Amino acid sequence: MQTKTATKNNHVFSTRKIHERTAISKSIFIESQNILPEILCITSYPPRECGIATYSQDLIFALNNKFQRSFDIKICALENKEDNYVYNEKVDFVLETDNQNSYIELAENINDNPNISMVLIQHEFGLFRSNEADFIAFLKSLNKPISIAFHTVLPNPDALLKENVQKIDQIVESFIVMTKSSAKLLVDDYAVVNEKIAVIPHGTHLVEHTNKDVLKEKYGFTGRKIISTFGLLSSGKCIETSINALRAIVKQHPEVLFLVIGKTHPNVVKKEGEKYRSTLEAKISALQLNKYVKFINQYLPLDQLLEYLQLTDIYLFTSKDRNQAVSGTFSYAISCGCPIISTPIPHAVEVLQNGTGIIIDFENPKQLAEQVNHLLDNEQLRSQISSNGIHKLAPTAWENSAIAHALLFERISEEKINLHYKIPEINLNHFKNLTTKFGMIQFSIINQPDIRTGYTLDDNARALVAMCQHYEFKNDANDLEYIRKYFNFIKYCLQPEGYFLNYVDVDKKFTKQNSENLADSNGRAIWSLGYLSSICHLLPDNLAADILKTFQLSLINVCKINSPRAMAFIIKGIYYNNSCHYSDDNIRVLKHLTDKLVQMYKHENKEDWHWFESYLTYGNSILPEAMLCAYLATDNLVYKEIAKTSFDFLLSKIFNKNQINVISNKGWLHNNNLNVNKIGGEQPIDVAYSIIALSKFYETFQEEDYLEKMEIAFNWFLGKNHLQQIVYNPCTGGCYDGLEDTYINLNQGAESTVSYLMARLTIEKYFKDKSKISTKNYSNLKFSNQIITL
Repeated sequence: MQTKTATKNNHVFSTRKIHERTAISKSIFIESQNILPEILCITSYPPRECGIATYSQDLIFALNNKFQRSFDIKICALENKEDNYVYNEKVDFVLETDNQNSYIELAENINDNPNISMVLIQHEFGLFRSNEADFIAFLKSLNKPISIAFHTVLPNPDALLKENVQKIDQIVESFIVMTKSSAKLLVDDYAVVNEKIAVIPHGTHLVEHTNKDVLKEKYGFTGRKIISTFGLLSSGKCIETSINALRAIVKQHPEVLFLVIGKTHPNVVKKEGEKYRSTLEAKISALQLNKYVKFINQYLPLDQLLEYLQLTDIYLFTSKDRNQAVSGTFSYAISCGCPIISTPIPHAVEVLQNGTGIIIDFENPKQLAEQVNHLLDNEQLRSQISSNGIHKLAPTAWENSAIAHALLFERISEEKINLHYKIPEINLNHFKNLTTKFGMIQFSIINQPDIRTGYTLDDNARALVAMCQHYEFKNDANDLEYIRKYFNFIKYCLQPEGYFLNYVDVDKKFTKQNSENLADSNGRAIWSLGYLSSICHLLPDNLAADILKTFQLSLINVCKINSPRAMAFIIKGIYYNNSCHYSDDNIRVLKHLTDKLVQMYKHENKEDWHWFESYLTYGNSILPEAMLCAYLATDNLVYKEIAKTSFDFLLSKIFNKNQINVISNKGWLHNNNLNVNKIGGEQPIDVAYSIIALSKFYETFQEEDYLEKMEIAFNWFLGKNHLQQIVYNPCTGGCYDGLEDTYINLNQGAESTVSYLMARLTIEKYFKDKSKISTKNYSNLKFSNQIITL
């Protein structure tokens, strides 16, 4: 290992290789005997204490956690000659920004390395102060594509600044900025063409939105209203604005406690020590506010910081830097649900619109006090601002930032990059949070189960199938409690006449909604009971006997049903039951229902329309899957032919350009209007049903196309959709309720969450390679070594 010499007189190793790749480590990154394209990220990096270092650490972590076998990220850390940071094994090079030779050496290393396919540079003007010429010469000398992320874009540049940016523009392939206002400045003030600019917002961390009162009790703040701010302390944050406002605030709200979270910025400490903090402390004492202010003078681990933000009632952002383009602290606070009051930096002006926060003038404690008191007096308004902010910043989750960056890499990289999404570990947290002693709750507000919405047979039937799948794969004895619970709920809904009711309120009473449209619900219940009966050999004997009895009772009236999807569910239920408990009578019922579907298909089948109805609507995949199940149960080749033809026809309508777009609930696809498919209105349940059907068809026909489409369809949950955003939330284990035209429905109800879990468990047997599984375990979140320094 090479290191800098102690005196560094000749700077022999000013650009240094931190560790050599061995043949063994190289083999990890080989796909089809080719080394993966390397992305060299040039950035400040921990343990250096600055916002860009933390940003890059989070971004690189997100990229590595989101993708596999796609690219290999290498890191070049920025520092000055007098610095001597000790990096971990992830850092490959160091660039001394105040050393001309360091730029030259690094350029040679990059140009001589055939594996480096592009360079990503995190840029802040202060990082290259007084060395702009060396930096631009370095860029010009590289023979690799370059993307440069501008963390600051200054308005009204002087001639030299404008010239430098335009020189950079002539060299790089793309610019990344974090706000639309920064992009506009690049176009208007620096004459950068819009096509070269990618707007990728500052990433934010997914959180579970834990109850404030629980967190306040944990940190000893019970009974207090918490106002907070955080970040590396410096005079630019203008904390004195908040302190000067505090007297008027505590006069009306003596329960307030103002938390100032974060150590003093290391550059400030170098220049003036703790002078600024001491000034603040003196002001607090002079105003007799000591019991209303608490300094937390440390770098908080990420999990602890996110908890402090979640317990915050109002977050204050009082920067006096008019040109501050973006703030990570600002973004983190909003994503944690903090109602925010901010000075009008460009980032705040862009984000805090339409009820997502409050803007005040710079250095105006009177305005600040008025707005804080207004919010403290209005809990409903705080709640509304919090909800609006969470929805506004949902697309900025680090997972989505990783996707946006990876798509940029794919576009400009010298070597072709093929993106492969990592499959998340199975996380049952939200699934179980939705479940009471009685059954699974229907809806959630974000990820908080809404017991007021009651229960449905539909959700509990699907939950039963999912938990049976999980028990089959994991053999977890804890699953039996949930299997019994959902089974008992289904029995509760089964009426003496042999049919099921669907809707049950919080008081366990059947609602008026049960007056119509119950056929599909009955079908789902029979499907779940049939699936449950197929694993009876894994269950206690007394439970197995009850299951088989209930299944047979559920079939009393099924021959009267004419709904195609209800019939399909029933066929699937009988098929699964028949796999372990053969019955001639049940096979006759299966044939009767399947023949009805055959007649529907023959009535609608045309040269360009191979389907059971004159339109494609919801839950389409279950129809051909049911036909296939009927074939597998009877060996009837007519069933097989219709199953294959109809399914391939459906796939031709919902798969396009390596992406799935299921039929929108905003408008069905009719056979007289084949070219119209609405954008948005895509439901997780339809994607899950497609994956389940693809699995069955792949098992039967062994066609690789089905397996490939299964992976493509599952990637829809992970971000490969028309919004390029995650639909599955790996932090909560919940799944968002829908993919709309321009946004994601962030509520994580039972239908979507269970649908995702069924899909995830379905692909388990096909993608067992643990190198494909995401290693980030949100269910046991630990970031003890990751420090936030924004």
